[in-house]
Amino acid sequence: NSSNNHIQINATEVNHPHIIITTIVIETLIYLYPRFFTKELSHNKKIDKSSLAALYSQKEISKIPSFNSSSSSSFLLFIFIIHTIMSLSLSAGGAPRASSTSLSATDRTRRPIVTGTSILGIKYSNGVMLASDTLCSYGSMAKYKNAERLISVNSKTLIGGGGEYSDFQSITQLLKRNALEDLCTADSLYEDEMDGNGEEDARQIWNYLRAVMYNRRNKMNPLWNDLVIAGFGSGGDGEAGGECFLGLVDKIGTTYEDDYIATGFGSYLALPILREKWSVDLSEGEARALLEDCMRVLFYRDCRALNRIQIAKVTKEDGVLISDPYELETEWKSASFVEPKGELEGDGGW
Repeated sequence: NSSNNHIQINATEVNHPHIIITTIVIETLIYLYPRFFTKELSHNKKIDKSSLAALYSQKEISKIPSFNSSSSSSFLLFIFIIHTIMSLSLSAGGAPRASSTSLSATDRTRRPIVTGTSILGIKYSNGVMLASDTLCSYGSMAKYKNAERLISVNSKTLIGGGGEYSDFQSITQLLKRNALEDLCTADSLYEDEMDGNGEEDARQIWNYLRAVMYNRRNKMNPLWNDLVIAGFGSGGDGEAGGECFLGLVDKIGTTYEDDYIATGFGSYLALPILREKWSVDLSEGEARALLEDCMRVLFYRDCRALNRIQIAKVTKEDGVLISDPYELETEWKSASFVEPKGELEGDGGW
């Protein structure tokens, strides 16, 4: 997850005992191969080293074993076998397979590298709605402008993640593997026959992620994410039909649920707006407009935010729906943006 990790992997690869032994064998054979045939030719012809060069320029050169001979073919085949064995001893990416129980300090994500910013969530009359932008920053550089950070786990659960993007990808892959396992072990492989019995609901996934994040925190190898989980719980008969759910899990396993949630810079800039304008009977259009207003404020005030956003919702009727990325309309004619700062000409910068 960080550049330090790649440095550690390369160092481990060099120190791998199988690679060292194989390399020594190959180099030794390559070193001895021409000397072996030179010695054999000198012995058969009974000539000294000074006349050997002249012999090479004559017709006797045809008697020197070439790469078309059977001995050369055998040698090349042996080299190919050794190379294949060495390749198979490595994992994907050319790095040796290391035990998960033998992690050193540099194998851990000590700080996030490529990060996403705020995730906003809100309950409304018919379901739950999340919003995020599509920017992932590499430090202060806007590195990736089309990174989707709202993911559907199953037909009734939606997850949004801020923080280290590679850790968020790892979490979503874990959840999708669990969802596939639940599907394969269900009574039926057809979704319309399962009636929601083969899927975890939003609260179960929220509790599962709490355990995952707390476990990684205790190993001093946290997943650097703040996760917002939205969806519906299961009804009393096991069918989808419970109350809508909105909860948060942070990188150390702290959890809470609420009617509106904001992570990152949104917890400072967007949460006051949500507290002022949220109500229990918000319609879908009002909830969307409120989230767009919050994302617009974040774009104005958060240097790591972007006006290209996604909106996603979870409802009982339609399940999970995630919009395509689109751009917000922005206005920069506000007096606070136009007037000189600190009685200086320009924008007040140095």
